[in-house]
Amino acid sequence: MKIDKTDKKILDILQQDGRASASNIANEIDISIPTVTDRIKKLQDAGIIKGIHAVLDPKPLGLDVAAIITLISESSLHYKEVTKAAKKTPEVLQCLATTGKGSHMLFVVTRNSSTLEELLRKIQSWSGVIRTETQIVLSDYKMIQKISDLTTI
Repeated sequence: MKIDKTDKKILDILQQDGRASASNIANEIDISIPTVTDRIKKLQDAGIIKGIHAVLDPKPLGLDVAAIITLISESSLHYKEVTKAAKKTPEVLQCLATTGKGSHMLFVVTRNSSTLEELLRKIQSWSGVIRTETQIVLSDYKMIQKISDLTTI
């Protein structure tokens, strides 16, 4: 699907406020409400809009430890098994296939260092995982997935 400037404006608004109504978007970019809803539906069907959801702060929810875990695998034979295991593990917020030292990187949150240690043991038992390398996140400064100013791209 080729997106035009109007689509980019709609996407920019939705990235700023996923709860923006079609009527507010229509008013802001001066098009009709049905046009906005049709375009949003097409963007969803094309997989450009993957979802609209609340962004939560894990700390007030009792999830005080965030970490980035690099998985070092014996081979790519276990690729699908690793991704399936990551999808089934609630502490894993993101699973990324990577190049370099490891095959995957996981962004995880847990209650404390003890639960992180338990999670690491679980991950290290996944098929094909030889070892892990873990970095504890001390602070986060930008966690929102927003593609900046689409109208200039």
